[in-house]
Amino acid sequence: MPSREFLQEFPLYRRFSMLVPNCAEDIPRPRINHHCPDCKSEQTFVMLNEYFEVGRIVNAETWGEVYRLQYACVGCQEFEIYFMIKVAKDGRSVMKIGQLPAWSVKGDPAVETLLGAHKDYLSRALVSESQGYGIGAFAYYRRIVEEIIDSLLADVADLIGPEEREKYLAALSSASRTRVTAEKIEIVKDLLPPILRPEGMNPLKTLHETLSEGLHAESEERCLELAMEVREILVFLATQVAISRTAARSFTSNMRSLLEKKSVRSQPAKS
Repeated sequence: MPSREFLQEFPLYRRFSMLVPNCAEDIPRPRINHHCPDCKSEQTFVMLNEYFEVGRIVNAETWGEVYRLQYACVGCQEFEIYFMIKVAKDGRSVMKIGQLPAWSVKGDPAVETLLGAHKDYLSRALVSESQGYGIGAFAYYRRIVEEIIDSLLADVADLIGPEEREKYLAALSSASRTRVTAEKIEIVKDLLPPILRPEGMNPLKTLHETLSEGLHAESEERCLELAMEVREILVFLATQVAISRTAARSFTSNMRSLLEKKSVRSQPAKS
């Protein structure tokens, strides 16, 4: 405790499961990456203070304690980030209970592009997530999926080869006849191209399973976990679609330029 993933990516009040050493001097001090406003770029940050400053003893017990973590940018050595971390009494988890500057609520550009006029939903979801409001965050992310699912599934068609595209478009046509988001995903989820299946995992299948879980029957903490799953899937799918479009435009532009140059060279010289 803590890990880089926990410090960089977890919002306040979300439990991070891990076995915490019950001795202050055994707790790791991972480096983290964060934007530094002074350097105006992404920088490495290192922890300056010691865990044992709480009990003033190097081998002080850690379970049930609250720790202040002070991180500084290695670039300018001026800008600092502070975390307040609570260790569970059984030592099996940690939780952020404070962070300065606050956890970022900046939306992913690719997802915002997909959302268009509805991008405010993303801001509200991120704010809810940053404050540990799991039910609210999950509700907003589910609404986001409902708003963009048709355009997202249509964009996926551009990533599918000619031999499989006809089957996908037929499934997409069937999906357009239902207004239920989970049913739309169910119809097309097994037709995803390999580029959208990292290591064989199917993000649409996971999205379908996540959205199918009951909202009001779940705890705030569980809803926060579900919200993060939906956000990560949306970012992955939107980013892959955006990358594919950019690559296709670049390829088309470069090929057109090469063909034009070839055409000019093949023309007979004027006498």
